[in-house]
Amino acid sequence: MVPVEERPVEDPVRPNHFVLESAGQSVVGEAQIVFTTSTDTLSDLARAYGLGYDEIIAANPDVNPWLPGENTPVLLPTQFVLPDVPREGVVLNIASKRLFYFPAVPEGQPVIVKTYPIGIGRVGWETPLGETSVVAKARDPHWYVPASVRQEHAELGDPLPAVVPPGPDNPLGHRVLKLDMPGYLIHGTNQPYGVGMRVSHGCVRLYPENIEYLYELVDIGEPVTIINEPYLMGRLDGELYFEAHAPLEDDEVDPADRLDLLVERWSAETEYGFSAADVKRVHQVADDAIGIPARFERSADDIVARARVVHNIVEPDEEAPTLAEVREMIDEAVRTADEDVEDDVVQSK
Repeated sequence: MVPVEERPVEDPVRPNHFVLESAGQSVVGEAQIVFTTSTDTLSDLARAYGLGYDEIIAANPDVNPWLPGENTPVLLPTQFVLPDVPREGVVLNIASKRLFYFPAVPEGQPVIVKTYPIGIGRVGWETPLGETSVVAKARDPHWYVPASVRQEHAELGDPLPAVVPPGPDNPLGHRVLKLDMPGYLIHGTNQPYGVGMRVSHGCVRLYPENIEYLYELVDIGEPVTIINEPYLMGRLDGELYFEAHAPLEDDEVDPADRLDLLVERWSAETEYGFSAADVKRVHQVADDAIGIPARFERSADDIVARARVVHNIVEPDEEAPTLAEVREMIDEAVRTADEDVEDDVVQSK
C-alpha cells in the first residue's frame, strides 16, 4: 500500500450528490483522506465535506477532535451504502444519522440520490420510525415553544418565551418541512455544530445550507420513510460492501439479531453463500463501526488503501466562534434540545 503522504492530492468528490450508474448499484461516493492545517477541528472538516460530527469522530477514533495537529491525516467517511428501501422521496436512517433524498427523474434516466448529515432525537426523545409525508413548508418560521421544553429550560436557568420569532435565536433556522407526524419537523438550526448528533426532542435538523437547498426540491406530499438500520449491505461494480454504525443506545432490537438477519438474507442472495471467513469479516466491521463501507474479502487496511487523498477545503472564517466557544456549543447541544414543536409551528406554504 502506498503511504498516504506519498499519494497525489486530488480535488475532493462532490459532496451530497450522486448518480447511480445502474439499478443494481447501492453504494455511492468514495472514502477520502485530508491533511489538517494547524487550526482545523474535526467539526470544521465534517461540515466542509458534507459530514456530521458523530460520523467523522467514529471514522477517526484516535484523532483529537479539537487539536488534531498540523498535517494529520483524517479519514472522511464519504462513501455510503444506500438504505434497502424504495428509492423515492426522503429516507431518514437515524442509525447512520443521514438523510437520503431521491428526486423524481424522467423514465429511463439514472437515479439520483442526495445525502446529508442530520441531527436526531436524543435518548428519551427518539425520532419516530415509519412512513409519513411532507404536509407543509415554511420559510423563517415562528417557534411555538412546547410547555415541556419551556419547563426544561426554566429548570436550567434559561427561560424561554412562549413564541420565538424568526431570527438568529430561532432554533428552527430559516427553513422547515413539516411531517404528517404531529410535532415533528425536518428543519435548519441556529446551532450547526450539533448536526450529526443526538441532540433534539425528536425533530431532524440539517446544516442551514443543506436545508435551504433541500427545501427547494422537496414538494408537499413527498413521501418520507424513517428507518433505524445500523448495518447495511450493498453492491458496487460487482463487489459486496458492508457498512456498520454503532447501534443507538436505546435501540429496542438486539444488535446481534440485526446482524444475524442481515447476514442470513444476503448470504441467501449470493451465488455461493457466505463463508465462515465472510461472516467473521462482517462481525469485525460491525465491532469497529466506523461507518465506512468495507469490501468483502479485503483486509482492514483496504479502506485507507483505496481512499482518495484530497485538498483541504476548509476556509478560515474570522467571524467563526473560537475553539472554546465551539466546544461550549456542542456541549450545550448535547445537554439541551429545542426542537419539540406543536402542530401549529409551521404555516402551509
